[in-house]
Amino acid sequence: MAYYRYQGRSKEGKAKAGKVNAESKQEALSYLRSEGVVAYELEELNSILYKDIYFGRQVKNRDFVLFLRQFATLIDAGISLVAATGILAEQSDNKYLKAALEHVKGDLETGVTLTEAMEKYPKIFPELLVSMVHAGEISGSLDEILDNMASYYEKQYRLKQKITSSLAYPMAVGTISILVSIFLLVFIVPIFTDMFASFGEEIPVYTAIILRISSLAQGYWWVIVILAVLLSVIYQYLSKKAHIAKRLDRAKLKLPLFGKFLQKALLARMTQTLSSLLASSVPILQAISITERVIGNQVFKQVLKDSQASLEEGESLAGPMKDHWAFPKLVTQMIAVGESSGSLDSMLKKVADFYEQELDDASDKLKSLIEPIMIVFLAVMVGAIVLAIIIPMFSIFENI
Repeated sequence: MAYYRYQGRSKEGKAKAGKVNAESKQEALSYLRSEGVVAYELEELNSILYKDIYFGRQVKNRDFVLFLRQFATLIDAGISLVAATGILAEQSDNKYLKAALEHVKGDLETGVTLTEAMEKYPKIFPELLVSMVHAGEISGSLDEILDNMASYYEKQYRLKQKITSSLAYPMAVGTISILVSIFLLVFIVPIFTDMFASFGEEIPVYTAIILRISSLAQGYWWVIVILAVLLSVIYQYLSKKAHIAKRLDRAKLKLPLFGKFLQKALLARMTQTLSSLLASSVPILQAISITERVIGNQVFKQVLKDSQASLEEGESLAGPMKDHWAFPKLVTQMIAVGESSGSLDSMLKKVADFYEQELDDASDKLKSLIEPIMIVFLAVMVGAIVLAIIIPMFSIFENI
């Protein structure tokens, strides 16, 4: 979104001037008209002071879920969409959500549907939510849809938290190990380097290697930093290439310990999303297409594409999944039963619930397995450097 400076007149003919936040000039003009202002001059403010700078999502998950719950309650109470969005805009503490709701309110007052108004703000309202809102407007069950979506995003948030908490410990210990090793190489090892040189004793090859690494770390630490940044940039660039991203995602699923955990997380997310869409009467081909875009893994994306093509050819959804290594028999059998019985949405929900529980158990097991592994890793990293210093000291003491 950008800021625009405007000058205009109100309906009463009074001069009006100020700033407005909008996605485009058209949106700014539309909003001003809804406020009873006819703008005869509109200029985008390009200064960095007027740029929206943020880190991560514009709207936190907690705020987004609360917004959906409140929206559902207001609609269920019989309050109009215009009034409901206006109330929520006034109550919102998040400036991005507040601005978006104000513009949605203005669009609704001009006769635009809620779906069309939300589509203009993809950074605030995800495609999945917009599709569900569209289904709710058609079926007349918008309040129920919004409440279901709040539950869905709560589950997705818990799913993400499980993954984050499971990976946080190994990442923290790994980072500490590297930092401690760097500290020893840069500040501690050089002290002993001078001492070994003063005694004039021949040092073991292993110690000589560690001393050489220490010397490189002191003199060329900036090269290490640049290489780390460069590798990160290269990884980000390559991960945007579809064929490379697919290989990377496949490699992640094949990782020992973490691969199975990630697979269960993806299966839970896929079945949750599909179940929610189908339960809201979203056409199955559209539901698969939306799920494909939100799944976040190229391997699963490809299987969903194949399943969509299978349905278009009159075949089953489960067909392409049956022979794929990433989809267990439980998933494909449940989907096949759901297709044949006409209860695909409920079957997918059962699969999602099963894998949520599986993910809970896997998270606990992963933590119990990772902890001793990371302790050993830390001991090896630090112990290797300490050992390189101790070995030649025994030889020195023997000759004293």
